[in-house]
Amino acid sequence: MNDEFEREVAARVAANGSDAPLQAATRKFMASSIAAKYSYNFSWLGRPIIQYPQDIVAMQELIWSLQPELIIETGIAHGGSLIFSASMLELNAACGGPADARVVGIDIDIRAHNRAAIEAHPMMRRITMLEGSSVAADVVARVRELAAGKKSVLVCLDSNHTHEHVLAELEAYAPLTTVGSYCVVFDTVVEELPKELSFDRPWGPGDNPMTAARRYLRDHPEFEIDERIDHKVLIGVAPKGYLRRVR
Repeated sequence: MNDEFEREVAARVAANGSDAPLQAATRKFMASSIAAKYSYNFSWLGRPIIQYPQDIVAMQELIWSLQPELIIETGIAHGGSLIFSASMLELNAACGGPADARVVGIDIDIRAHNRAAIEAHPMMRRITMLEGSSVAADVVARVRELAAGKKSVLVCLDSNHTHEHVLAELEAYAPLTTVGSYCVVFDTVVEELPKELSFDRPWGPGDNPMTAARRYLRDHPEFEIDERIDHKVLIGVAPKGYLRRVR
């Protein structure tokens, strides 16, 4: 992109943040679309990804700009996000990025049919899967081994969404985020939605990824919320959840 175009984009994105009608429309759409399980309608290279398209694009931009050697993801489900990250790393490598970049996915229960589908996928060559609690000491130790010596590490937290669990994940994995990279906390949007939209899950307003991120940021000034991403995507599940490590 040329400088003039980048300035135009930056101005539009900044304006979005103070556009009250646009922000109100965004909140209304998020509530309606979550009730309709909108995010369950999408796949990536054949695997359900369970993400909003806007967050997928935001992650693509981050993966391209950061050129990570390792992406750490908590929460695997059907594997779409793992396949997405691996395919982005494959594209980076094809364009001169890190040739051996990998994504490690962690889940307490990798169901057999999902594991088989992921292992059969062409992108499996860039994927490592770990089964176990993302906050178990042995799992955290293994991920730290994989991250050792990496110049660029991107972290994505998207498993159990209770305050306690996400805060424990932040304590375990956010420090692995390299300076200039991001720890992305998904489903912070729970804090901005009515309790009934959490359905029968143990999280909800007051107990969710956003409350955990806020608590973590109180003691960790090395991270800042990148609100530019919120103002750009507008519709997404990670408002105030794109945490950039600045030092």
